[in-house]
Amino acid sequence: MVRPLLVIPLLAAAVGGLWLARGALQRWRDLRAAETYELAGDRWPMLMRAGGAMVCGVCVTALTVLTALGAFGGLSRGGAGADRAGSAIDAAAAGAWPRSAPGSVPGAAVRQQAAPPDAVASAAPAASASATPGGTPAVTSRFDSVGHPGGGELLQSAVLGPDGKPRNVRVWLPPQYAKESNARFPVVVIHAATPRKTADAEVPDVFEGIGAALQTGRVRPFILVAPEAPSGTAHPCELVAAAPAAVADDATLRTTIAASFRTFPPGPASWGTLGVEGGAPCAAAAGLARPDLYGVAAAVSGRYDAAALTQTGAEAPAGSSAKLLLAAAKGDAAGLDAARKLQSALKAGPGPAAKADVRISDNVQDYSADRERLRLLRQAAQFLAEALAKAS
Repeated sequence: MVRPLLVIPLLAAAVGGLWLARGALQRWRDLRAAETYELAGDRWPMLMRAGGAMVCGVCVTALTVLTALGAFGGLSRGGAGADRAGSAIDAAAAGAWPRSAPGSVPGAAVRQQAAPPDAVASAAPAASASATPGGTPAVTSRFDSVGHPGGGELLQSAVLGPDGKPRNVRVWLPPQYAKESNARFPVVVIHAATPRKTADAEVPDVFEGIGAALQTGRVRPFILVAPEAPSGTAHPCELVAAAPAAVADDATLRTTIAASFRTFPPGPASWGTLGVEGGAPCAAAAGLARPDLYGVAAAVSGRYDAAALTQTGAEAPAGSSAKLLLAAAKGDAAGLDAARKLQSALKAGPGPAAKADVRISDNVQDYSADRERLRLLRQAAQFLAEALAKAS
């Protein structure tokens, strides 16, 4: 009976040690990649996981030695007595069930649990029909749940676009939305680059990347809104610099989201924008064109028309300044070159363009493009959350 009694704690200690060691390695790698200006890394999570892994290692060693020496041999006799006692308790409990109320089911009270918060019901009332500045009323929409990626909840509805036509809009609620029923959340609009598609169709792991960043506990949770890219051109984000209002001044979207979910009021203190790969120029254009609407923008692995975006930044409302992160993997030479050219062009540009706070992340490196994209998304999420927290 020695080995059967010790195998469970031995396996638990071994599995726990491996999990903690893996977590410590992950945090160590994150620290190496957390040199992006304000994205300071926290060493305590890594040190705590490393210490926990060492403790588990000591436990595994001790349990292995005890098993080999048979130090708990006497437990076999006690175990038989315990088994008999357990059987007696089970028999007594079984004999007690017939005395329950008629029609009751044994154990029903134990198995009954409180129903989880209904995120859909609380988060999806009909949108307000108040008119936008252009006179177009917001669509009265019901957002329906379509999945639970990244630990949160994904909902979908149809909302009028800037052209007055309905388009699909997806909303990702962080796990904290259902848990904190009275809390309000910032909003980040994520842009797509393919007509009639949302960003998650182009970057399937976008919600996992944002969810992973929130799980660290260092990132303030926010709602992610993914509208369909407009049609009419094969590459909307290549033309958006010439007409940034097409993605920036989306009053109907802001009105509908604010009426349907527990968000902070639309404005630079609580709304930001994000773009990944082909959608990166859209995010950069929106952030540069309307810093009075979006307080922060993050563009990941993008290619940019520096001259057009500089002109866009120069025409921004007076008295406002954009805050922009341009992130690319360390091995993405073309992406980093495009980011540096845009940074230099804005710095030398006229008016509000020269006041833009443009930062570049160039330190993410991993063994695959997918892993690098996840790490870049985590950095972008941290940058957005920190900037919105400071603004509010």
